Order: sequence, then structure tokens, then C-alpha cells
Amino acid sequence: MMNIKKRKARAEQVMAVLKDRYPDSDCTLESGKDAWKLLEMTRLAAQCTDKRVNEVSIGLFRKYPTPESMANADICELEEIVRPCGLYHMKAKDLRESSRQIAYEYGGRVPDTMEELLKLSGVGRKIANLILGDIYGKPGIVSDTHCIRISKRLGLTDTTDPRKNEEQLSEIIPVEERAVFCHRLVDFGREICRAAHPLCDGCPFREFNCTKEK
Repeated sequence: MMNIKKRKARAEQVMAVLKDRYPDSDCTLESGKDAWKLLEMTRLAAQCTDKRVNEVSIGLFRKYPTPESMANADICELEEIVRPCGLYHMKAKDLRESSRQIAYEYGGRVPDTMEELLKLSGVGRKIANLILGDIYGKPGIVSDTHCIRISKRLGLTDTTDPRKNEEQLSEIIPVEERAVFCHRLVDFGREICRAAHPLCDGCPFREFNCTKEK
């Protein structure tokens, strides 16, 4: 991997191109910037498209508008609502358990520190960083599949390990740019730098000579 000085220079170039291409990038989960809703929607997003999660969430939050109401949901009814998102037994259980924690251990408010977020059932650093950045203005690197794949292909990192990827990007991406940078990587990954069949001929980073195997 390049030394940190070269990686910072490359990161600046990547950030500038992505900012120009995706000036309005934001989280594609339509939570209305509500921390609890975003938290629960991230659970539904596992092995499911954000589009489907957004559709299902309309009915979900209409029936359960607060952490307390979801904490006391009938598990069979909850399962039926989230069934279209797949893995509905596990997801319904996770939704109810995390809502119980929020309602009864945190007074209905999602915590705003990494330490406390990681105490929530099923929450890892990826979800915690998303909530901290998008809701509380404490940006971190959301080390999801797009972020890991693209940052490695572009030579910004040299790992597929989520935590190491987060650490390596944190060395070269300014704090204030981290949240939106990750959202732009998602947009870029969906449009150009796909996991399979990336559109390399139309890539603005062709000069980097990256390969889809990276």
C-alpha cells in the first residue's frame, strides 16, 4: 500500500471527484433523521435493499410509532410486517429487543456515543458510525461492503476487514468529510464500481489502474 502521504493525496482527489459527481449524497434509508427509526431500519437492511426497507418501514412505524410501542409488540404481528425484508424471525426479534433497550434503559433516546451504542443488541461499529454521523453530527467511517470494496480498489486501503478499513480511512479522510464520503462511495458503487461487472470504461478513476479483484 502507498505511504500515508500518497494516500492522503489520492483521497483528496477521490473526494473532489465524488463531491462533484454526487453533491447531494445522503443516507438512502428514509428515516427522517430520527435516530430510533434509523437504528431499526439498519436491522431490516441486512440482505435486503434500502428501497424495500423504506417501503416496509412506512407500515412498520405507522403501527409502532415509538420505541415503547415496538418494545411491546406482538412478535407474530411484527414478523408479518417485516417478512418482505427477509430473515423476518431474527429481524423482528432484534427490532423488539433493541426497542426495549431504548425505551427502558435509555429513556426513549438513542445514545450518542460509540461506547453506549455498542451496548445495544446487534449494533456494531458500522451502524454506530452511521447513527453518530447522520443523526448526531459526529462523523465516522461507515465501513460497509461498498466502502470496503471501493476504497481497496482505489488504493486508499489494503484490507477487507471492516475495522481495519475504518482505521485506515480515518487516517486520510478529514473528520468533517467522513459521513458524506461514505454515502458518496455507496452512490458510486451502485452506479459505476459494482461488485460484479464494474463499469471501468466509464470510471473517473481509470488512471488508478485498479482491478475488480482488489
